[in-house]
Amino acid sequence: MQDQTFDLAVLGGGSGGIATARRAAQYGAKVVLIEPARLGGTCVNVGCVPKKLMWHAAQIAGTLAEAAGYGFELAAHSHDWSALVERREAYIRRLNGIYRDGLDRDRVSLVEGYGRLLPDGRVACGEKAIAARHVLIATGGKPQRPTVPGAELGIDSDGFFALQAMPNRVAVVGAGYIAVELCGVLRALGAEVTLIVRGQRLLSSFDAMLAEALSAELIQQGVRIRYGCEVKRLERQHDSSSSSLGASLNDGTAIAVDTLIWATGRRANTEGLGLAEAGVKLDDAGHIVVDDWQNSSRESVHAVGDVTGRVPLTPVAIAAGRRLADRLFDGQSERKLDYANIASVVFSHPPIGTVGLSEDAARKQYGDVVKIYNTRFKALYYGLLEHKHETAMKLVCVGPEQKVVGVHVIGIGADEMIQGFAVAVRMGATKRDFDDTVAIHPTSSEELVTMR
Repeated sequence: MQDQTFDLAVLGGGSGGIATARRAAQYGAKVVLIEPARLGGTCVNVGCVPKKLMWHAAQIAGTLAEAAGYGFELAAHSHDWSALVERREAYIRRLNGIYRDGLDRDRVSLVEGYGRLLPDGRVACGEKAIAARHVLIATGGKPQRPTVPGAELGIDSDGFFALQAMPNRVAVVGAGYIAVELCGVLRALGAEVTLIVRGQRLLSSFDAMLAEALSAELIQQGVRIRYGCEVKRLERQHDSSSSSLGASLNDGTAIAVDTLIWATGRRANTEGLGLAEAGVKLDDAGHIVVDDWQNSSRESVHAVGDVTGRVPLTPVAIAAGRRLADRLFDGQSERKLDYANIASVVFSHPPIGTVGLSEDAARKQYGDVVKIYNTRFKALYYGLLEHKHETAMKLVCVGPEQKVVGVHVIGIGADEMIQGFAVAVRMGATKRDFDDTVAIHPTSSEELVTMR
């Protein structure tokens, strides 16, 4: 194999890999990016972007249903799932092209194929051997399924985005953000939805208030939630009129559905990369172990994004990758990502916005000096509507100065309002700072600066 030499070789053309490659190239580094599939990774192709588009469709469905409360007389309407999917995929193809154009503009070499580390530190891709001063692993993750009989009859989140028609009866298995997001979309667009949860609550890593409020909202919307249940077997059922799936549960009951979606977690894409042979340490879950500077156990081999298991969010991968490029190729020796106080949004119905510590985490860290502020109300939007939904908010404060260490919101607008409050939390704002901020009226966000 003939060698080619680069300053940086990137394995993975998702958000983190592309962001790192382009930033390094903008500093003058010679960069090659290796990707076997569509550019943009999970986020662009089968994650954040198509999920948000489906969420918008579901929001529009809700608005149409509520329009009469504001005096609109709408003729009967229907939804064309296949048309939505066609337009969604056309948009994604456009984004794939934009990513390719960006790499071309910054003169990043693109190699289409599977890359792997060689024991001598080079990167192999097909018959090519690529030598690089630094190697970045940014191969992301993929959905995982439980090992139960018939598991292959279900689909995962990738399969959800491949659906060409909406299933009428759906079971979603899981309790995390992917599970609740898919439930909300499917229910809003007219499917009968059952959510199967192994434990006794949703969103275990989020503040308990958010989980309780979302559970109540999903039930109000008609989602059937089966807590304390697991699927023990999945099998095809045939009758005279249809072909469906039968899911046998651990409590002795069974449900019949058209589609079952496994939303039972994700695992790192580290298989087949030659990491063990190259001396790159993995944790028990298969993630690449990195330090605060994104360095792996092998010198000059780095990793960012979901493959590290650290805050698996697209903006986190991008931020970590860009800071790594700043450090390696622009002399910013102290540049690294601070993983504290990273805001996130769950695009459930209604959406959730959260930043900082949950109440439980704050009490474990700070003890008795934690003070909690809560509020629940019905947003003005629902003032003219028969069916109303609550917004819930919580501030988590610590110490005599009441520093705000957590902000948690569920309700319409939560997805957009949390970004600004994340800046305040990161800057160390106190409850007094919130109180001294003049409210914007009438909004839901004003409640965060008027709590008592």
